[in-house]
Amino acid sequence: MQLLTIGTTEIILIVILVLLLFGGRKIPELMKGLGKGVKSFKDGVNGVEEPEIKEDKKTEDKKTEDKKTEDKKTEDKKTEE
Repeated sequence: MQLLTIGTTEIILIVILVLLLFGGRKIPELMKGLGKGVKSFKDGVNGVEEPEIKEDKKTEDKKTEDKKTEDKKTEDKKTEE
């Protein structure tokens, strides 16, 4: 039962049909949009774990900034005395 198999002839017919429907100038735009869609989908799938990592990094950066600010204040007080 070869009802759902696509051969070379069918692929050529599909390409010709797409060319007729959209024209040669629109196809690159369609492929670009399709590529962006696939990329955003991959980023969405991979991004499930990343926000937790980014939040941890932001917290660490904030702690480092707070420590630097605290050290600078301590230095300023020592200089004033």
